Amino acid sequence: MSRIQSKLAQLKAEGRKALIPYVTAGFPYADITPDLMHAMVAAGSDVIELGVPFSDPMADGPVIQKAGEKALGFGVGTTQVLGMVKTFRESDATTPVVLMGYANPVEAYNLKHGPDSFIRDAAAAGVDGVLIVDYPPEECEQFAATLKAHGLDLIFLLAPTSTRLASGYVYYVSLKGVTGAGNLDTAAVEAMLPRIRQHVSVPVGVGFGIRDAATATAVGRVADAVVIGTRLIQLIENQPREGVVPAAAEFLSGIRQALDVQA
Repeated sequence: MSRIQSKLAQLKAEGRKALIPYVTAGFPYADITPDLMHAMVAAGSDVIELGVPFSDPMADGPVIQKAGEKALGFGVGTTQVLGMVKTFRESDATTPVVLMGYANPVEAYNLKHGPDSFIRDAAAAGVDGVLIVDYPPEECEQFAATLKAHGLDLIFLLAPTSTRLASGYVYYVSLKGVTGAGNLDTAAVEAMLPRIRQHVSVPVGVGFGIRDAATATAVGRVADAVVIGTRLIQLIENQPREGVVPAAAEFLSGIRQALDVQA
């Protein structure tokens, strides 16, 4: 059982919901990510999604696109992201980490370092799962098999074709469009989740549009996990260096408390 599967099983047994924050690696300061990850865990996060900066992030809205551009400007790429995870693992051996990104950086890394080197090096760094936005599920059976062989889960943005290969959890995109777009229709999410559960056996996380304790609580009533990205990026993007960690921790602590009150 992977770290992701173990953590989500533990939370289910406790009657609690998983809090999964997303941050772009290397943002808003190139070397702050490991400290930020530790702060998010201390604030009650259960799994961390770490965005790998990419120049053409088609599924990301303007807030996360801007974060990625800034990180790229700092010279943060796949190699640096794996180094950040490795640094995080020096003092946290249990919190699951998922890399979220796009096919181009993965394939570029493999071209430079050899076939399957991305998966090999991600596993060695302490990564637990991978979500590649633009890998069609029907075309990545070998990728999924290699991940599994290295003990990593393959996470999917939920689509009808994605369920067979998914492990760890699936990520239900609760809004049409890119990250950060529109307002979350919690009633629609509530209506959709039972239908999703008929087709998947892994936990269901919901993201895209969760911005505060109220929407997190509403989603937490029906989902197994709450994923928050854009709002967290907005809160830290203009912070001075010393303000980044406290701002993220305060926000996530509030979400954690709201989810636990509901439990």
